[in-house]
Amino acid sequence: MNTAFLDSYKRVEAEAARRLTTVPIDSWATLEEHRVALIGRESGLLDDVMRLLPQLPPDERREAGVAANQLKKQIEEWLNRASQDLRAREVSHARAIDLTMPARRTWKGAIHPVTRVIDEIVEIFREIGFTVALGPEIETEWYNFAALNFPADHPAMDMHDTLYLGPDMLLRTHTSPVQIRTLQRYAPPIRILAPGNVYRRDAFDASHAPMFAQIEGLAIDEGVAFVDLKATLSHFARRFFGPAATRFRPSFFPFTEPSAEMDVECRICHGAGCATCKQTGWTEILGCGMVHPAVLESAGVDSERYTGWAFGMGPARIAQQRYDIPDIRVLYDGDVRVLGPLAE
Repeated sequence: MNTAFLDSYKRVEAEAARRLTTVPIDSWATLEEHRVALIGRESGLLDDVMRLLPQLPPDERREAGVAANQLKKQIEEWLNRASQDLRAREVSHARAIDLTMPARRTWKGAIHPVTRVIDEIVEIFREIGFTVALGPEIETEWYNFAALNFPADHPAMDMHDTLYLGPDMLLRTHTSPVQIRTLQRYAPPIRILAPGNVYRRDAFDASHAPMFAQIEGLAIDEGVAFVDLKATLSHFARRFFGPAATRFRPSFFPFTEPSAEMDVECRICHGAGCATCKQTGWTEILGCGMVHPAVLESAGVDSERYTGWAFGMGPARIAQQRYDIPDIRVLYDGDVRVLGPLAE
């Protein structure tokens, strides 16, 4: 028999055996792919064998034609067996389905609770004249510490508190550097909010995370006093929390003087005391104070002419209060069974 015909015949036979006896056929699409590749009209490998028949001598053509038809019949039998196996597996799978089981819930995407809180806070302050300002998450020591009146030996600058990327470069520990960059770029009066992610070497527990969102506010103008700070933040608390009780406590921050912390009555235990509020009945929502004159001077602002106040809050902790979440880690798990209902 013709050598070219025999080579083509053996090649198709070997490829058919490889495809249909050694390669798993686990879907109807895969089975159809094999059928088209092997015996498909004008595209299958067997068609190459058939096209060689007219070129053979008459005395060899009949024998070659019989062999080609037998090969086609063998391939079709392989395909039929594979089809029967697929159908049997489908029937077996259908019998295994419990039709009494409830349908699976369709999960829908939703805005994350922390994002919703940030948007709501921004909108409340936008109504009273604040605009949003952004800055880089990788900062220098000067913008993150020195310009904000941190002394050179402040413990926050140690590596056990701050994530350094190299000499003089770090992941910002607060969004306060945005305040300095804004004061350098624009002349007062200034009213801005600076939302963004910040990074610290904190333990990941029920109320702390090594990366979290923060929102800072800054108001600089002539004649600004602490009473303006209290009035603004009290207005925010009433708008956001409703008639919940609030209080201001004296505190200390290098970049403000005087400084205070603002608490809101714990929305989880309603003042009775729980793990989230450390049994005090109060939850700290922000730190605040009058901008230290040294901070204004470091940004090139005349501290004799201008005064101002600033605050910083954690939207995740506020989201805990808003949605009665006892453990902040829930907000980082990405479990749609929990976060989905919270965001509805």
